[in-house]
Amino acid sequence: MDENDKKIVNLLQDNARCSLKQLSEQVFLSSPAVAARIEKLEREGLITGYHASTDPEKMGYHITAYIDVEMPPKNKQPFVEYIREVPNVLSCDFVTGHFTMLVKAAFMTTNELDAFIEDLQRFGSTETHIVFSTPIPARGIRLPVREKTPAVPEG
Repeated sequence: MDENDKKIVNLLQDNARCSLKQLSEQVFLSSPAVAARIEKLEREGLITGYHASTDPEKMGYHITAYIDVEMPPKNKQPFVEYIREVPNVLSCDFVTGHFTMLVKAAFMTTNELDAFIEDLQRFGSTETHIVFSTPIPARGIRLPVREKTPAVPEG
């Protein structure tokens, strides 16, 4: 990845609907050159998709929780198969430490969250953290870009 690729990735993370024309103006390349770079970044797996950011609360999902799940190794595969199918799950990670998995999920009510946790406990023990506020929402990784310093004329 060169500096232009990094700029393109950062710009697309800020606004995935940014036009090729807008991108080309920002990186000082032609639109076809930007399109070719984006295609290459997609092909190499550096850009994996384009998504709309939504506000769960405005859609009625007022409860966000992180749920730690501790389970024996034999339960991992059935757990992963189960958790993939739960639409309320926003993310799920294998983690180090006392717990095996960290699940982030959103629900409309605490009753729905309670039922979900009860269902999770067939795989192992849980510990739940309910989110009060989110000062920094999910975001992409900002790639460092070295700005070119303008040449100083001699004389």
